[in-house]
Amino acid sequence: MKLRRVVITGMGAITPIGNSVAEYWNGLINGMSGAGPITRFDASKFKTQFACEVKNFSADNYFDRKEVRKYDVYSHYGIAAAVEAVNNAAFDMSKLDHDRVGVIMASGIGGLDTLITEVAGFLKGDGTPRFNPFFIPKMISDITAGHISIRFGFRGPNFATVSACASSANALVDAFNYIRIGYADAFVAGGSEAALNPAGVGGFNAMHALSTRNSDPATASRPFDKDRDGFVIGEGSGVLVFEELEHALNRGAKIYCEVAGGGLSGDAFHMTQPHPEGVGAILSMRAALKDAGLQPEEIDHINTHGTSTSLGDLAELKAIVKVFGEYAYNIGINSTKSMTGHLLGATGAIETIATALAVINDTIPPTINHFTDDPEIDNRLNLTFNKAQHRTVNAALTNTFGFGGHNASIILKKFKE
Repeated sequence: MKLRRVVITGMGAITPIGNSVAEYWNGLINGMSGAGPITRFDASKFKTQFACEVKNFSADNYFDRKEVRKYDVYSHYGIAAAVEAVNNAAFDMSKLDHDRVGVIMASGIGGLDTLITEVAGFLKGDGTPRFNPFFIPKMISDITAGHISIRFGFRGPNFATVSACASSANALVDAFNYIRIGYADAFVAGGSEAALNPAGVGGFNAMHALSTRNSDPATASRPFDKDRDGFVIGEGSGVLVFEELEHALNRGAKIYCEVAGGGLSGDAFHMTQPHPEGVGAILSMRAALKDAGLQPEEIDHINTHGTSTSLGDLAELKAIVKVFGEYAYNIGINSTKSMTGHLLGATGAIETIATALAVINDTIPPTINHFTDDPEIDNRLNLTFNKAQHRTVNAALTNTFGFGGHNASIILKKFKE
């Protein structure tokens, strides 16, 4: 079976360092930190009192007042990013076959804010069940995909993927494969997350997963630094339009880059820790390279999962050296989580956008907040510390890993007819 080629024709982003793709990219290349004190709730008694919040976002810009109340915050972000992505793709809706456009929108957690609010309200009452009629549809992880489908009338395959922090990367790989085998001509795909609330922060604190550098939030996300002490939780959404090449060419679409390959794997090791030798990461990267028909030495850039955790950072870099050998030292490697924090189920999508922009602009955003070399990390690796690097990026790989041992790797390359 001859597989169809897939390209990116639209992107949208709501992130802690910008509420559009242009703002997001500007923040990335300038090394902007999105971290600051938590404003959503009183975090003074929490071990971690800071996060990478989305700033200056108004749901009223996208929904009427009745709609705002019907959606959880995670859906606000996801729909807003989808609006930018679809507008960016510039479809002629009057000529588009809506039956051939699908939506896959991921979330690792879904409407946690809604769940907390509704349960807390019940517990404060006299035991009489009084729940918002929108409680369940606001909370469930698939509803953002449904709302995007309804908003634009897209009737192709429609669902959500849930694989913890790999969720939106899985969504993108699924969209890529569905288009390649002819199930649809285009997909709106990505993920959204909004877990900046007492349960989200408290739960990750209980796992000792979050940084507790409360005195200096802006430098708390320190991937690959000796003194890293956990990830910084973030929120937001990333959405991409994946489209079959001929479909895009026939309508005169602007093509940003090509989706070359995707790889998925499982660690089969531990529910929260990565395999110490990066076994699952090795498998997903090798699968993506094979799928793309590329050799390791054809990859110019890797956007790592790079969460700023002691175990995760080491395992991923070991995996990279294992897959790429001596060539690993020629690759521009970075972690954009140093700036955005960790968007959980949305992280794969915003980092795929960052990777696409690196390919388009021949610029690799920095890994900020590097102060002290870690003696356990191979210092021959180019980890793009503290300053963006301008270099030719013909092909790039991005990794996303999740609790449960879920691994996803995606390869993008410059588009050539």
